[in-house]
Amino acid sequence: MIDGLGRVEPGGPADGGTTRSALRDLVMAATVRIHGPDHGYVPEGPGGSFLGSGFFIAPSWVLTCAHVALQGEGRDVTVIFETGPRSGETSVPGTVVAALPEPAPGESGPPGARGGGWPAPDLALVQLRRPVEHACVYVTERPAAFFGGGSVLYSGWTEVGGRLKRLSGQLSVQGTVGGWSDPEDEQVRLGGDVLPPGVSGGPAVDLARGEVVGVLKSQLVGGMGGTSIGIERLRSLPVPAAMAGAEADDDYQAVFHAHDRYHADRQLTRAGTGWTWADVQNSLGAGTDRALSPQQRILLLGKLAELPPPVSTHSLLDLLVRLPGVDRVERYPAPRSWRDGLGALYETRGGGAALELVLRYCMSAIAAERPYVTGATAAAEEALWDWVKFVADDQLSRNFRNEIALLWSAARHRTDRAQRRAAPAYGERPRAGERSFVLLELEPRGWERDSYDWRVGVARHSGEVLPVAEDSRGTSGTALPARLTGSLTEAFRRCDEPDSPAVLQVAVVRQQLGLEVEAWRLASDEPPLGALRPVVVRCSDREPPLSEEEAREHRSRWSRTAGAAVRAEVVDCEDGLRVPVPQEERLRSLAYETVPVLCRYAARPDGETAAGLGRVVGGGFHVALLRRGASRPESVCAEFHRRAVHTVAEAAGAEQLPRILMELRQGVHAGRTEMFWSDGVALFYDDPHHPLPGSGQLLEAP
Repeated sequence: MIDGLGRVEPGGPADGGTTRSALRDLVMAATVRIHGPDHGYVPEGPGGSFLGSGFFIAPSWVLTCAHVALQGEGRDVTVIFETGPRSGETSVPGTVVAALPEPAPGESGPPGARGGGWPAPDLALVQLRRPVEHACVYVTERPAAFFGGGSVLYSGWTEVGGRLKRLSGQLSVQGTVGGWSDPEDEQVRLGGDVLPPGVSGGPAVDLARGEVVGVLKSQLVGGMGGTSIGIERLRSLPVPAAMAGAEADDDYQAVFHAHDRYHADRQLTRAGTGWTWADVQNSLGAGTDRALSPQQRILLLGKLAELPPPVSTHSLLDLLVRLPGVDRVERYPAPRSWRDGLGALYETRGGGAALELVLRYCMSAIAAERPYVTGATAAAEEALWDWVKFVADDQLSRNFRNEIALLWSAARHRTDRAQRRAAPAYGERPRAGERSFVLLELEPRGWERDSYDWRVGVARHSGEVLPVAEDSRGTSGTALPARLTGSLTEAFRRCDEPDSPAVLQVAVVRQQLGLEVEAWRLASDEPPLGALRPVVVRCSDREPPLSEEEAREHRSRWSRTAGAAVRAEVVDCEDGLRVPVPQEERLRSLAYETVPVLCRYAARPDGETAAGLGRVVGGGFHVALLRRGASRPESVCAEFHRRAVHTVAEAAGAEQLPRILMELRQGVHAGRTEMFWSDGVALFYDDPHHPLPGSGQLLEAP
């Protein structure tokens, strides 16, 4: 029996040597094999349709490898499983609804394959096309880096003597493949046993904590062991472009909500006399150093799964760092759901303080902004509050109980989304202008033509840049979009809000400002990057320190242009003819609200053009329009001048220009002729309150 706190009362499964056997039975019961869509009467043997293994991650959802589920034609498969010993096989049709990474449109093979293999993370979600009863594994809510021990249990199917048979075994964790420069490609190295063909797609289970932490990906040819992919890589599944209106709009949330409700229901009802996943975890001692017991954790996750998900990854990260005692959350990939956020708190060890942190997180989830509301949302909030109150009354101080009671009283009266957004449970949301942005730093390798080292980070409003990934091995300019896709996608997910993509700031040396990052396509079926989000450029050249007078002038210019009416002035072109950019002294005489326009900038500017921009920067200007590309006829030049001046004048401040330019790029992509004048235009945007790391040019806010 389970009491209200989620603790096992006397009469539950006994501890002992049967724990590992019980864990193995739970894993095997949820392991399936994947076949082609028409497995016919000969599913086995050389001519059969057997593709590999997989496992039930949630009711009607199977997780496997992309190279398993998509190695046939199309996205239809057959899932075959047994509900128990001698129960007979059940065959159910399924469809691959998501793969990481997805094949290119019109193709079924691996994208960007190296040596014929499917690149990491090599995961696929299969949804059954009819309902059936089946068991499900328990999936960790923590990144794979938090292995509780050095061994994993694995399960899968393989061919033995011409027949397909289920098997399991034990592997030792020996390290990783990939890492800091390739976080999206990281795999866990496993050894100690031979992985036979067919087990790819099966689960890897942490034997110390009794939870699935990975998916078997590959076997070591001619050796022992292979690799697995961390289960947290599912957080990289595509995020809906618009705010979700229902749970089913986001595959990631739909899968894990169903997973957590499944385990909570079984822990509460305890149908039959068998072991549950929480029983096994409890017997393994998985909760001894945590604020919650395994039973408490499963019940809490079930209640969190009844709530609508967080509005975005960015809103969840913001909620977490506002909790007392939490400064940052840097795990890759970043948390995306309420269960992921709970897992991010596990780095705080057990005791009263850790339990208070978990309950404060629950109160933040209750008070959080909602992407949508259903008829059951209010009841779900109240059920979670009842659980929090019950735990606090049993274990925590009166002061803490009073604190959360006030939070509950305030939250239950805030039903409007805007009210909830403005009044979080803890701390304050960033004000306008304090939003995080993505920073891409490209450093040309002088000894290698068209080769770059790079860094991707998330710049917070405090000025701190949180690293996402970097590579100092050199990447060619043509390979940059593909090489950066995973890292940029992760960084965007950490910053984007629904219908409000974050700004991408590209920092390059002055001679490389013509690099058209806004024209990159991170996926073949997507519009250019600049049509999806604001993309601006800034100089990474280290400038000499400013004098006190220069710093004061820079502050004045920035404050006059950032949030007030601005006007454009062309500084390098007169009557269709190129003229030198004025000297700094002349530029400083321009009005503070001026946005310089460089009409004669080029894709690869010559020395005089780069020097002209240097004079603009030296004159105290932090915002400028750069017209890149080859020389154009005089008439086109005059039209550009008119349009640029008009566009800048319509902005209510330079802070609006990044999004205005994004809208122009969207128009160019859509074929709107009235916006063609802006094709190739870049926005130089060097916010002095967010200097590049190591620049030493921070200006105090006026």
